[in-house]
Amino acid sequence: QIFQPLHTLRAAEKELLPGFHPFEWQPALKGVSSSWDLGILDGLSGWTSSVEDVPADTIARRFRYDVALVSALKDLEEDLLDGLREQGLDDSSVTGFSVTIKESCDGMGDVSEKHGSGPALPEKAVRFSFTIMSVSVQVEAEEAANVFIFQEPKPNSELSCKPLCLMFVDESDHETLTAILGPVVAERNAMKDSRLILSLGGLPRSFRFHFRGTGYDEKMVREMEGLEASGSTYICTLCDSTRSEASRNMVLHAITRSHHENLERYELWRSNPFSESADELRDRVKGVSAKPFMETQPTLDALHCDIGNATEFYKIFQDEIGEMHSRSDTPSREERRRWRAALDKHLRTKLKLKPVMRMNGNYARRLMTAESVEVVCELVRSEERRQALRELVGLYLQMKPVWRSTWPARECPDQLCRYSFNSQRFAELLSTTFKYRYDGKITNYLHKTLAHVPEIVERDGSIGAWASEGNESGNKLFRRFRKMNARQSK
Repeated sequence: QIFQPLHTLRAAEKELLPGFHPFEWQPALKGVSSSWDLGILDGLSGWTSSVEDVPADTIARRFRYDVALVSALKDLEEDLLDGLREQGLDDSSVTGFSVTIKESCDGMGDVSEKHGSGPALPEKAVRFSFTIMSVSVQVEAEEAANVFIFQEPKPNSELSCKPLCLMFVDESDHETLTAILGPVVAERNAMKDSRLILSLGGLPRSFRFHFRGTGYDEKMVREMEGLEASGSTYICTLCDSTRSEASRNMVLHAITRSHHENLERYELWRSNPFSESADELRDRVKGVSAKPFMETQPTLDALHCDIGNATEFYKIFQDEIGEMHSRSDTPSREERRRWRAALDKHLRTKLKLKPVMRMNGNYARRLMTAESVEVVCELVRSEERRQALRELVGLYLQMKPVWRSTWPARECPDQLCRYSFNSQRFAELLSTTFKYRYDGKITNYLHKTLAHVPEIVERDGSIGAWASEGNESGNKLFRRFRKMNARQSK
């Protein structure tokens, strides 16, 4: 029953949709109507059509951002009131609530109807969603820090990840994507400067919202922040390092990029005030060559970090089987294919690990285990290389919980303490024993894993909690609603 499309919901069920709770903003939101009884909007509403406007050729549906937030808060009403009680707070001493929101956005390829009853549509979709991560209160009596009355226990479950906007757009179609998310961004910016007045537990309360766009993979971050695509020499969305710098100095980097700075750099790129050549200008703005469109939080997406690094290890395993470390020539495609086939066959027989066309989260998690390294080592001839491989993966497995776990300081304090030490040893191995692969180049996520993790954990307390997984799981539901199944791997 729950998988019925929206138009079959009966009136009784309409109450469950956003937009059933009266609320107001103080001051009123700029450019947003004050009505609160709205359901699903057309994705292009919020754009004033003028004669020149070419209507975007797409189908999109969304909730108005504030209406969806109110609905999500009302869903948490009991949890919030319980939280107040548990902290021993009296209703009257609580002035305002502060709500932290994680935003996620992800493109989905191939969502065409498999046995089409629906209209002919572009084959790609983009979903934008948000999760209420925590709610804290400022207590009048104490000048102390905020008291948390709610923290999302499962920030990466699709249940806590509320869809805000669904659009049939290719995520690479920058113009259409920005056109549809434009009103969402405008609403979000309006809400930053205003307080929401909403009745909770029978009393009107005020809420302030803090938005953090962390649930984006690297491709989406680069698109939203106006950076060049991920093959760029500017390898990182957090610092200004180039690929060759990052492979020489693997560990010592600080987070320098921010939305504000990207905007300034775009302005430099656009106006070229020093009349520089294209190369000089590009070096000055460090690869910012489009207008940053939506503010994202400079962080690392744990899920894609997993996937990116597993892809890299999968290639290292193949190279080790082919003894690349002792070769000076470039192997032919045929040879590489043989190594890969050997690896796949071995993993399949020993670990029942089926080869996949594109690396996915589940494969990545199964591949990066001590058990599978032992299996791979059976195919590696020299004992010395086996030891190196074991050490490399051992270090990786020590580092991984730090950016995977929701609360690393609680869940893996030892690994957190040793992280910098481990990442230095890991980098040392890459630049000596595995030099054949990392001479002057390194992959984006490997750079971030080695250089930026401790700093992000120190700033945010967690990387895993802010990942895009909840949104990715929601993609599965979306496919389910559309009665279409993704092409499964063989």
